[in-house]
Amino acid sequence: MSHAWRLIDTGSCSAAYNMALDEAIAIAVRQDLSPPTLRIYGWDQRSVSIGYFQRSGDIDIGYCRENDILIVRRPTGGRAVLHNDEITYSFSVKTRTGLFSKGLLDSYKKLSTALALALSKVGLSPQSKIHKPNPKSKIQNSTPHNPLCFQSISYGEVSINNTKVIGSAQKRWADGLLQQGSIPLTTDENEILKLFQRNIVHVRKEPLIGLKQIVPGLSHDELKNAIRISFEETFQVTLIRSSPSQKEISLARELEAQKYLADAWTFRR
Repeated sequence: MSHAWRLIDTGSCSAAYNMALDEAIAIAVRQDLSPPTLRIYGWDQRSVSIGYFQRSGDIDIGYCRENDILIVRRPTGGRAVLHNDEITYSFSVKTRTGLFSKGLLDSYKKLSTALALALSKVGLSPQSKIHKPNPKSKIQNSTPHNPLCFQSISYGEVSINNTKVIGSAQKRWADGLLQQGSIPLTTDENEILKLFQRNIVHVRKEPLIGLKQIVPGLSHDELKNAIRISFEETFQVTLIRSSPSQKEISLARELEAQKYLADAWTFRR
C-alpha cells in the first residue's frame, strides 16, 4: 500500500451529490485510478440519509418534505442519520492486499482506532467497541426495531460514556471498501423525535449528544485537523490535500442524476 493517501475536503454539498461523490471516489480507488482516499465534508441543508437496506417508512417522509429536509439513501448499510451541524467522513481503499485485506471487522477496528484517537486529541475520552460480537447473541441492545443510527452502538463504533458519538457504516466489494461516518457537533433531539417518533419514542434510553455539548469551544477546523493527524499517525501515511479528479466528478454527476436523486433508488424499500 502506498504511504501517500489523499485527503479531500469538499466542504458542504447537497445530499445526493455527497453520496454520489463518495461512490465515484470508491470506484476510482478500486480501479487504481486514485490512491486510498479520506474525504471530509458537510451538508448544505438539513438532510436524512437512510441505510442501503433500511425501509424508507422508518422516517416521516411527509414531515421531511414539509420542513425542507432532504432524504437520500446511502450506498452503505446502517440506520438513518439526520445530518446538520457535523463532520462527515468517507474512506475508500482497496482490500485485495495490504492493511485492509483482513475483512469487515478488522477494517472497522482499524478505522475506529484512528477516529477515537482524533477525539482524544480534542480533549475527549472516547471508547471504541472492538470486541467481536457473539454470532449466537441477539442483535445489540436487544431493543425493538430502531431506525435511528445514534441509538445503537455497533462493533467498531465510537462512544463516550456509552453514548455513540460517531456512527459508521461500510459498503464492501470483492476488491475494496467504502466506509461513511457521521460525527455530530450539535444535535436537535426535538427534530429527531419528530422525524422518527412513530418508531423510537418507546425505545430511546440515552440522550443524543453532539461533541460541542462536551467540548463547547470545539470548531469544525479543529476536529478536521485532529482527524487528519490521527489517520496519519494510525496508518503511518502522509495525507496529501487534494481535490476529486475530473473523472470522479463526472461520474459523481452521473450517479447523482441517475441514482441518488431518483425516487426509485431513495424509496426502493
